[in-house]
Amino acid sequence: MLNPISAAFKKAKQENRPALLTYTVAGDSSKKQSLDILKSISKNADILEVGVPHNTPVADGNQIQTSAYRAINNGIKMDDIFKIVKDFKKTNKKKPIILMGYYNMIFQYGENNYLNKCANAGVNGLIVVDLPWPENKNFAKKCKKKSIYFIQLLSPTTTRERLKKIIKDSHPMNYFISMLSTTGGKLKVSPKEILKNYKKIKKINQKKDIVIGFGITEKTIRNFKSADGLVVGSAICKEISRSLNNRQNPVINVSNMVGRLKRRIS
Repeated sequence: MLNPISAAFKKAKQENRPALLTYTVAGDSSKKQSLDILKSISKNADILEVGVPHNTPVADGNQIQTSAYRAINNGIKMDDIFKIVKDFKKTNKKKPIILMGYYNMIFQYGENNYLNKCANAGVNGLIVVDLPWPENKNFAKKCKKKSIYFIQLLSPTTTRERLKKIIKDSHPMNYFISMLSTTGGKLKVSPKEILKNYKKIKKINQKKDIVIGFGITEKTIRNFKSADGLVVGSAICKEISRSLNNRQNPVINVSNMVGRLKRRIS
């Protein structure tokens, strides 16, 4: 059976548009509310990335750190995150979920135990920010056995030789980091330059789906319509913060925002 992640890309291609991937932090601003947000944005998002909050992140910018801080303050634990995924999947089994986090969470659990819990909850893919290739080879193989995609990260400074090796080893989806910064940074590179780098990577293996992340907002998303998929994270976390500060309902505001993002690339 086709992994729901690949099915989502296939559907988006049939509709002649990139897949829309959203990133929200599990437990922000509460366990219940983060589940409600997932349910409401799943109408327009093709793939849901769920961030595992971490107190010492290496790639997360200010907006995502603020979301993670709120979630940690609310006492979110890894088992709560599995429960959020499981509860979401009860209502929407086919919508793909990718967990994004750091390796020490996995290490604490033990790789096999962690993957069993992922499979049991209905996780379809994993992004482990600080587990690069080739150190991730064994873990990626374990993921494959559980029908979970291990998603490799590619950056503008990755050499062509290394890119070829990573993509050859990779599962069907990869994540291209558009620029050298933390998440949510302003586009320091022109969309034209980002797409030029993206196309070079895409040429290595046309069959693999490659998404672009970092710096994508409502203003910039239209520029990247030729990509397989686009990830919006910091802009969503920022909207949650804005809603909470204004005493508005983040579920409604974020849902509206994701609807606008979808219309811009459809």
